[in-house]
Amino acid sequence: MKIRAATSNDLDAIKTLLVESDLPSSDVTAELLNGFFVVQNEKGVLVGSVGLERFGHKALLRSLVVTTAARDIGLARSSVACAEDLARESGISELWLLTTTATEFFRKSRYVAVDRAAVPVEVQASTQFSTLCPSSAACMKKAL
Repeated sequence: MKIRAATSNDLDAIKTLLVESDLPSSDVTAELLNGFFVVQNEKGVLVGSVGLERFGHKALLRSLVVTTAARDIGLARSSVACAEDLARESGISELWLLTTTATEFFRKSRYVAVDRAAVPVEVQASTQFSTLCPSSAACMKKAL
């Protein structure tokens, strides 16, 4: 398996992965892919992705997905680590996220649950926060 920066050629495959996992994909655009990573299997097929949506010194960690066939071998953990490294290198000091299914995974990765009202206004204005993710989604934060 190989983790690499996403390119515009990966857009359709990333959106397909997200749709197949019942995750929001409508706001994923070629411009947004600048902060995305993808996971390729040995045949070159994309089996995962994760992205950063930047807001100054803060970012939304989003679109973390790994296909069912590629789970349980640490790809999600490795993908998040790549995104966190990019965030640090880019001067991002806080990562925020919403999740309906992976609270325990992120807790083990040192993210803490926070009230949605505590999220910075610019992050709250993102499509993920304002429209796509349900209000029942857990909101989490990690200081870098």
